[in-house]
Amino acid sequence: MDSILKIIGREKGLFTPDMEMHEGVLKELVSASSFLVIGGAGSIGQAVVKEIFLRHPKLLHVVDISENNLVELVRDIRSSSGYIEGEFATFAIDVGSDIFDTLINRGQGYDYVLNLSALKHVRSEKDSYTLMRMIDVNIFNTDKTIRQAREKGARKYFCVSTDKAANPVNMMGATKRIMEMFLMRRSLEIPVSTARFANVAFSDGSLLYGFQRRMEKDQPLSAPYDVKRYFITPKESGELCLMSCLLGENRDLFFPKMDEKRDLQTFSELALRYLEYSGYEPYRCESEDEARQKVKELKTKGRWPVYFFESDTTGEKDIEEFYTEKEVLDLERFETIGVIKNEPVYDGERLTYFERQIREMKEKGYWSREELIDLFKVMIPEFQHYETGKFLDGRM
Repeated sequence: MDSILKIIGREKGLFTPDMEMHEGVLKELVSASSFLVIGGAGSIGQAVVKEIFLRHPKLLHVVDISENNLVELVRDIRSSSGYIEGEFATFAIDVGSDIFDTLINRGQGYDYVLNLSALKHVRSEKDSYTLMRMIDVNIFNTDKTIRQAREKGARKYFCVSTDKAANPVNMMGATKRIMEMFLMRRSLEIPVSTARFANVAFSDGSLLYGFQRRMEKDQPLSAPYDVKRYFITPKESGELCLMSCLLGENRDLFFPKMDEKRDLQTFSELALRYLEYSGYEPYRCESEDEARQKVKELKTKGRWPVYFFESDTTGEKDIEEFYTEKEVLDLERFETIGVIKNEPVYDGERLTYFERQIREMKEKGYWSREELIDLFKVMIPEFQHYETGKFLDGRM
């Protein structure tokens, strides 16, 4: 974790003061409870599972579609934390399947259900098929599993949102914003809480994770120089989720207190810091072709080619934000965490319309990106989505 902190420009864990202050309560709640973690083999999911495991739950079940990642999760936990008296089991199944339905319906249910499953990439909005799956995973699977949690008597349901849900400009952020609307409807049936947080540094598929893969394969680093983001470590993502799940009140949305001047950073700044940490001096190239061609030549001299460019792809947001001016904040309860206090405000007719439109598209057997974007604009009238005709898959 120390190395990640150095790369993202911090010296200590963000949530350490609040974690230390509430550790007694967290341990007491975890040790007396049973947990189901959906999407528990992803980067954030694994971080959450580890935080729960360390506090010795009565039962901990983890569900994910990635068999390989589940295997690595178990190996990681066994090699670092060992064993607990409570039951710990993983299941490589699809949360949208009838097999999952059988799992969650058997036995006595779970005290806490945490949903970390999500399609998180802006690049996933480039085609209509992946975009529809994003809707299924981020919205409908959430609504399905919260209903199942309620039916089995769960005390609390937690799911992860994103900072991109505040004033969304891309479809990923918009799906999470609509998910939050569905949560408000279900919050009248079961307590729910969620979290919006920054980019998780070196999480699977992230640009920083890509830096690692590029250097392993002797390939150049590439990043936009004008896109600013907040960053937290994987461990911090797990801590924030656990705090929201166990300490959040119904409809609370937790977010990190981060300073715009201190904490917002460009990807190009992180690329330079990552190279310095890796022992290389950056060599700035004028094109992708130049960067690709110079790796072998420069590597032997302790240098590494980088290509920085102006962002021009669809769905990129210049600066991230955790809340809007219309949302009510509690900034006093925690030292390092802010809380959005939501009322159960939602448009039931609009949610029903959304469900019906998606169902009709699927029954028709065809839908276009344009149809989905238009539907999202109905759900979120302030949705600021602009098409540039370019997508991240067209970049190095």
